[in-house]
Amino acid sequence: MKTIIQFIIKELLQLKRDKKMLAVVFMAPILQLILLGYAANMDVNIVHTTILDQDKTATSREFIKNFEESGYFSIDYYASNYEELTKLIDDGKTLVGIVIPNDFEKKLNRRESVSLQTLFEGSDGNKSSISLGYIQGITNRFSQKIVMDTKDKYGIKIPIVGSLIPEVRVWYNPEMKTRNYMVPGIMGLILMITTLSLMSMAVVREKEIGTLEQLIVTPLKPYQLLLGKLIPYTLVGFVVLVIVMILMTQWFGIVVRGNRLFLLFTALLFVLSNLGLGLFISTVSKTQQQAMMASVFAVMMPMIYLSGFAFPIENMPEIVQYITYLIPLRYFITILRGIVLKGVGFSSLWVETLILFGMGAGILIISSLRFSKKIE
Repeated sequence: MKTIIQFIIKELLQLKRDKKMLAVVFMAPILQLILLGYAANMDVNIVHTTILDQDKTATSREFIKNFEESGYFSIDYYASNYEELTKLIDDGKTLVGIVIPNDFEKKLNRRESVSLQTLFEGSDGNKSSISLGYIQGITNRFSQKIVMDTKDKYGIKIPIVGSLIPEVRVWYNPEMKTRNYMVPGIMGLILMITTLSLMSMAVVREKEIGTLEQLIVTPLKPYQLLLGKLIPYTLVGFVVLVIVMILMTQWFGIVVRGNRLFLLFTALLFVLSNLGLGLFISTVSKTQQQAMMASVFAVMMPMIYLSGFAFPIENMPEIVQYITYLIPLRYFITILRGIVLKGVGFSSLWVETLILFGMGAGILIISSLRFSKKIE
């Protein structure tokens, strides 16, 4: 035990002496969380809009005013013709073009239906669909107002009938901010990048500087050498996790509603799987560059794309959905979002926890056996 502790101290001192690496390990996660926390935001708060008002009446101006007062639409341009509107959309200067026909007011006064053309720069389907929802809501409210005004004008009595009024309650994320959903996932992403990168270069660095051979000929047993490599980076991973948790709470105001000890326990299981993958990469790579390239393109990129962090798993092809079951980050992100946003515990997340435990133990055992065989 004393030998292992001394080896752990040696690894931590080696990390401490490398000032650049130390800065990257502890400063990069802070910058990543802040930058990604603001960048990973799919909310549509401003819709850049162009109006082509062919009617130019009081009613059309009132209709346009509803868009301006909604808080979502920025009327950037008033086009004079259809060609100008088309060019603004082609040039990417506007997201939505609204065409008000020249008989807009007349038809409404005659109690006729009016066709309102809306043009979208639909290269970003998510943004366009959200903007369409905003437009439909504003148009429906304007139509209801016209109906009520017409009944009042002509003295038409409204029959007393029952109506359906939805009582909306949004749980876990009342403000429906994308950031509240994405930031817990970013925590898992940062923990994966930190531990996997460090571990994947750990053994390779010893090879390059020639100290691995010296360690092999010492009385150190393979398991002591292995623990001496794994434990320091586990501690580093937990320090990074605590830092980003504090930053998430204090900077973004996202409170951890669930049990923090359970979060740390599941983080340990996730770290074990990352260290196992990093150790495996380290044993098959000859240089630190090879280890970094392998960890990024063979492990990190598939994890990011297939974990549900950036893209919903249910929208993927069925065969790809089966592949996602092999991604540890998928389960850890589900656990993080459950603990942070919903405040749930083991009773609701026991399946993901057991799978994460099995994957972490399995990956670490296989990598350790390969490491021990390579040492011997």
